[in-house]
Amino acid sequence: MPAVKKKTTRAKGSAARAVPEDPEAVVAALKAMGSERTREGMARYAIPSDQAFGVPVGELRAFAKRLGPSHALAAALWDSGWYEARMLACFVDEPALVTPAQMDRWCRDFDNWAICDTACFHLFDRTPHAFGRVSAWSKRRPEFVRRGAFALLASLALHDKQSGDEPFLRTLPLIEAAASDERNFVKKAVSWALRGIGGRNRELSAAALALGGRLAASAEPTERWVGKDVLRELSKPAAQRRLAAQSRVAGSRSKKKTRA
Repeated sequence: MPAVKKKTTRAKGSAARAVPEDPEAVVAALKAMGSERTREGMARYAIPSDQAFGVPVGELRAFAKRLGPSHALAAALWDSGWYEARMLACFVDEPALVTPAQMDRWCRDFDNWAICDTACFHLFDRTPHAFGRVSAWSKRRPEFVRRGAFALLASLALHDKQSGDEPFLRTLPLIEAAASDERNFVKKAVSWALRGIGGRNRELSAAALALGGRLAASAEPTERWVGKDVLRELSKPAAQRRLAAQSRVAGSRSKKKTRA
């Protein structure tokens, strides 16, 4: 193994520690952190364990904080093929350096929901290419590529504070087209995306409820399941109160801008 490059970080209340940046050393550290009990438990969550060490996600996130951001390290960790290394890659990569080609390449490697969702929720939705990948991946057939489209859209609905309604409204036909995909990991992501869009504001909620109503009335079982799931979630009193509060805040900001 080549000499290990290290950087020094200081955890709150503890002495300074050296953290390896060399990919091989990081993978070795992950292996040492793993446990057979955790690895065996992955099957309960439909996560393959043949390329895993058995490291809990909380420990991976803590390790990522000690390592700090590194696009080069993320690329090497992803290429290693190990489950925990790929999870760690999603936590340490730098969104500004991620390209559409990288997103497509990683997406083709998705083989379980955990890797798919982590990449979308913690990395891909922070890139300027996210909406384009939603559109592209939603038309592809592989299960976790298509799930990636809607997991990414759900992540955007939650995290994107800059985009207006229009980019999300343009994705509704993509949701409707995929709502008949009966595969469990796809249909759940389709519902997640539509529920996320409907939770952004009252206008998008109305559009999501309208689509959810059409799907719930469908003769096709999977469309019906998606539609009912969306209607049930967006119609909850807590969801309606949250939208009302958002509307009041938006109205207050608008009045302040008008006075200014």
